Amino acid sequence: MSPDVDLTARRPGPLRDRLLALDSRLFEFAAGRNWPAAEPVLPRLSRSANHGVLWFATAAAMAASRTPRSRRAAARGLASLTLASLTINTLGKRSVRRTRPVLDPVPLVRQLKRQPITTSFPSGHSASAAAFATGAALESPAWGAAVAPIAWSVALSRVYTGVHFPSDVLAGAALGAGAAFAVRGLVPTRAQVVPPARPRAQVPALPDGEGLVMVANTASGTAERVRALHDGLPLAEIVECEPTDVRAELEKAAARATVLGVCGGDGTVNAAAEIALRHGVPLAVLPGGTLNHFAYDLGVEGARDLTRAVRQGEAVRVDAGRFSGDGREGVFVNACSLGVYPELVRERERWSRRIGGWPAGVVGALRVLRADRHPLEAGFRGRTRPLWLLFVGNGTYHRMGLTPGRRTDLADGQFDVRVVHGGRRPALRLLAAAVAGPLTRSPAHAAVQVGRLHLSGVASGTLLAYDGEVTEVEGEVTLEKLPEALTVYRPLPRN
Repeated sequence: MSPDVDLTARRPGPLRDRLLALDSRLFEFAAGRNWPAAEPVLPRLSRSANHGVLWFATAAAMAASRTPRSRRAAARGLASLTLASLTINTLGKRSVRRTRPVLDPVPLVRQLKRQPITTSFPSGHSASAAAFATGAALESPAWGAAVAPIAWSVALSRVYTGVHFPSDVLAGAALGAGAAFAVRGLVPTRAQVVPPARPRAQVPALPDGEGLVMVANTASGTAERVRALHDGLPLAEIVECEPTDVRAELEKAAARATVLGVCGGDGTVNAAAEIALRHGVPLAVLPGGTLNHFAYDLGVEGARDLTRAVRQGEAVRVDAGRFSGDGREGVFVNACSLGVYPELVRERERWSRRIGGWPAGVVGALRVLRADRHPLEAGFRGRTRPLWLLFVGNGTYHRMGLTPGRRTDLADGQFDVRVVHGGRRPALRLLAAAVAGPLTRSPAHAAVQVGRLHLSGVASGTLLAYDGEVTEVEGEVTLEKLPEALTVYRPLPRN
């Protein structure tokens, strides 16, 4: 006997018979209702959701808002939709072969011009709608609330246009919501992976922002975020300046501020961190660049987060890293690296003013990987090795395959060291290292966690990149941790 279940061909039991009869009566009741306001909307909405077009457009609109939470909500919504669609099309419709409703009781004006030819149970449109809305809500409740009425309308439209019974819609919606929770189980939301609120630091609470001096790099497009911060902290002093003046303004601000604030990209934050360490003042970071790794890993995604932390006096102590050698030294809060990455940073800076940040990164990567070069030679862990890349992260990065890495503990006392060994075909070796993520051993790459690192025999003119900045090093290079050296404002989890 076939495992498929045909709800029309087999004689159901008494309970199933009553449920199917109720389902049919509800369908006929809906078909007989006069819904003049829905007539111009629901059929079009139902068609727009074909093949997920409506949800891809919604995800694009969400991502266009350019906030990290919106982008994550859009990505999670699409991932949930994809899993729901695969489940419906491979298991759902093949397991329960239910015919579509008879269209006789449905007014012609409501009916779709092209009727679906697949089986009726469950509703794929309802599953996609529920999956996208639930996935978005799990990452961003605000976006979930905005998308939910659209998803509900799409599900309703499937009964309104006569292509599904109510139970098809309910089952599809349940499967879609389940798919969103399954995706969350595989890839936790950022709210589930909150950086630990330790070690806590004693800092002043500034209810209206008095004592905070915020230096904003105007080249990072920070105007909107700075305005939002000023709305929440009206007595904060805001200093907007060009990139060439950022360091000088940070020095002056640190000399008079209770709290030194900075808004800009990772390079600007790096300068502020070094100055805050030297002056012994707490730091308030408002993300304003392209990547904003430090702020996001800290748990500060925008003006609202930072405003709450400054008002309440919530802060933690975090590690910093320091490199030194041949009279050069510097501080980093994200990472430093040698090999092909510093060359990529230099190429990206060369092209970014002409074509923008992300395209410049692609062009820079292609130019660096296609160039004819020899790997870097450096003494590492007692051996002189050819290296394509040496990455040293300030704190342990967690990642899966090619997904972007992040740190969940900024005070773990460890450097996350990733090495891509020299050899033929650097592009393939770098790709293999990216795919493998945190695997610790392979012929092409390795990963270790250490508290201090010493390199020897570094050739003259070797480039070292730290937090997006580039300098030259040679000879002996030492990297060491500065444990819990920097005090930074961040909102603490509520009990």
